[in-house]
Amino acid sequence: MRQRLESQKRNLDGKWFAAFFLLLCGVTGFAQTRTQAQNAGTPAGGKWTEFDAEDPMTAAKKVRFELLANNAEDRDSSAKITVYCTDGKLALGDFRPNIKMAGPNRPGFWGQPQMEVTVRADNRHSEHGWNWVNGHFLSMDKGTTRELIGAHLFRIEFLSPQGPQIAEFSPDGLDLHRIEKACGLTPKRP
Repeated sequence: MRQRLESQKRNLDGKWFAAFFLLLCGVTGFAQTRTQAQNAGTPAGGKWTEFDAEDPMTAAKKVRFELLANNAEDRDSSAKITVYCTDGKLALGDFRPNIKMAGPNRPGFWGQPQMEVTVRADNRHSEHGWNWVNGHFLSMDKGTTRELIGAHLFRIEFLSPQGPQIAEFSPDGLDLHRIEKACGLTPKRP
């Protein structure tokens, strides 16, 4: 009788372990699927992609819009422009060339390192000093970000160790209502 009870107990322990293991696998699979869905983003019009998130500590609504360069092969290795917004306001617009940039070539008003870039928004050219951040990206000013969302053609000439490089973007088609709601930005026609 005692052997029978021990045998039943082992069978029950094995069933509980199997049930727990299946539940754990299911939860892990759901979490991975959910994370992949969040990382995929949603189309925001034209070549733009929107990513939504919420800060777990402050509950701040965070939205980012990404635009890949016209010659983009994949999201990780191509030049891109990202517009970051928090609680309905623009937080940062940045340009990531995803190639090695030359060092900063001028100081900003407060002495921060900057790179002089030439921007073409449709048929209008302008010079800008964008903050150079660790050699990984350049921080765009709000006026240029507004020109970007209102342009059909957008090019940035920046410096690399090999000399001037040009990144070309097609920002046309962005759902302007979405970016106005998420960032408080309206287009500035070049």
